[in-house]
Amino acid sequence: MRRFTVAALTAATLGTVLSAAPAQAHHGRPALGPENCAANACHFDVPAGTYDVTVRLGGDSAASTRITGETRRALLPETATAAGEPVSRSFTVNVRTPEGEPTGPDGTPGLDLVIGGSAPELADIRVTPAYRTRQIFLVGDSTVCDQPGDPYSGWGQQLPQYLRKGLSVANHADSGESTVSYLADSRLWATVQPRIRRGDLVLIQLAHNDKQTDEATYRANLETLVAGVRDRGGRPVLVTPIVRRWFNADGTLNNNTALLVNGLGVDHPAVVRSVAAAHDVPLIDLTVRTKALVESLGTEASKALYLYNEKRDNTHTSVHGATVYAGLVRDELVALGLVPAGRTRVG
Repeated sequence: MRRFTVAALTAATLGTVLSAAPAQAHHGRPALGPENCAANACHFDVPAGTYDVTVRLGGDSAASTRITGETRRALLPETATAAGEPVSRSFTVNVRTPEGEPTGPDGTPGLDLVIGGSAPELADIRVTPAYRTRQIFLVGDSTVCDQPGDPYSGWGQQLPQYLRKGLSVANHADSGESTVSYLADSRLWATVQPRIRRGDLVLIQLAHNDKQTDEATYRANLETLVAGVRDRGGRPVLVTPIVRRWFNADGTLNNNTALLVNGLGVDHPAVVRSVAAAHDVPLIDLTVRTKALVESLGTEASKALYLYNEKRDNTHTSVHGATVYAGLVRDELVALGLVPAGRTRVG
């Protein structure tokens, strides 16, 4: 990428660029700007919280820029700019400790952003505390979480890039968790629930690791999570699990492995649907959506959604697959009227 120094970046913000994105005070706090950037990275020494980020992209030459941050979260999709026609974009980001998986390492304090893309060009950046924001909490497993390293990615890690400013994803999904373990570990549900505010969304997708959970327990655990969200004034959303890429000879996924029916015969997606209907909870049927997509692609093309080529893994998604599945989640949230239509194009 084009490397920029602090001096060059600061100079680039003079005149029309700076006047388009001034370093205004935000509730008494000055905006943090490009002096916090060097090379392809920006670090802002801020406490845990939620922040609005406004960037000015482009310059004298054609460019194409994307922004990731914290633990590999996709925050702004690749954005093309024509020569001499810079654009402004904004997003909202959640900063917390641990910055990735709740049972993982703390990570780096503050807000860290990476400027990438095929021809990146950052002209200006401003970071301010976000006082009017709505959180989307994610409760889930390794198919949802902020995966720490390539080639893995959870769909929750890719979701922020689809959302407009004012919506922030707080991804508390964690690898290896079932409904049983998520409720039992103090770093998980006991940490998430007190943070929920009135009107926040809480998306719940747990099933892949409930391999030995009986139906009554699985149902009761989902009901506990739903009630806990509502006790805080939040809005629960139940999400059926993404399918495993496990084909039959006839090219379908009509088998227990693919459709998350455990060894005790518990049909996890069916139970999630039943709980959603019984308790009037919005439902995102990601099992149906991902099944249709994987089957339509077939045995070869669908490999790119998962880590089959890299790891012979038919459960965990690649960055590409997680991005596609995050798009399905966002489409359903819009269709349910839970988030406004806004940023839609990724890639």
